[in-house]
Amino acid sequence: MAKISFSQRLKSLFGIHSKEDDEFFEDLTDILIEGDVGAKTAVEIVDKLQRLCKEQGISGSDAIIIELKKMFLSYVKVTKLVPENEKVNIYMILGVNGVGKTTSVAKMAKLYEDRGVDVIMSASDTFRAAAVDQISKHGDNLGIRVVKHQMGSDPSSVVFDAADACQAKGGGLVLADTAGRLHNKENLVNELKKIDRIASSKASDGCYKKILVIDATTGQNAVRQAEVFHEAVGLDALVLTKYDSTAKGGEIITIGKELGIPVAYICTGEKYSDIAPMDAAKYIDEFLGIEV
Repeated sequence: MAKISFSQRLKSLFGIHSKEDDEFFEDLTDILIEGDVGAKTAVEIVDKLQRLCKEQGISGSDAIIIELKKMFLSYVKVTKLVPENEKVNIYMILGVNGVGKTTSVAKMAKLYEDRGVDVIMSASDTFRAAAVDQISKHGDNLGIRVVKHQMGSDPSSVVFDAADACQAKGGGLVLADTAGRLHNKENLVNELKKIDRIASSKASDGCYKKILVIDATTGQNAVRQAEVFHEAVGLDALVLTKYDSTAKGGEIITIGKELGIPVAYICTGEKYSDIAPMDAAKYIDEFLGIEV
């Protein structure tokens, strides 16, 4: 049986209720939570919306959905990641195993190469042979250099060498794929902090970014991952993967509201070209079922 999307549930809510009373707003809160907006965030949004509707006499599906869109737009942050010419730019790509992190590195590599940026991929997840093999294969497919060391090497040393290679070429972009073993959180955090120190010292001023890849289908797990990585190294941006018909998408609203982390890119498929800059208005229109 096909899953009912958040936007379909929202539309049916107005059909079920003849007026926007307390029961209506309670049901709206439940729908937001089921749409992967966190419980705390959902309650705050609906409380604010209910007060606004009462104070300003707002009613009816179209008017209420417009107010919801305005609220969501104030929470969803967007950023553009633009490498600086003739400088050493380093983007450390973070994320737990299974979110599509290494594939996202390859997609970003192609996107920036197509823009004329000289890209080097750094195989800095040295604990998983599959990760090194995977990024090496992407490098071969794309004709993009991959800097790698033997298995078990210090991940920060791979970033160090990739940054030196970038410097020797007169600048460009290092995309560093990192490990994501959250079940061993303390070791992971210590490892990431070491890579963070090396990358920060090797990148040109203002050219170092820390980017977390999250899976759109994992809901509040993605929010918890953002909290862990943000606390560890301080995130600059998100990449959202697997954003298709099964993804609800509300976690981006929670992450934006609670953590203030912007989204740079959304990935929608397996092809290298299935990546696009985040468009907050379009994203929220799709989430709410607003036809443009």
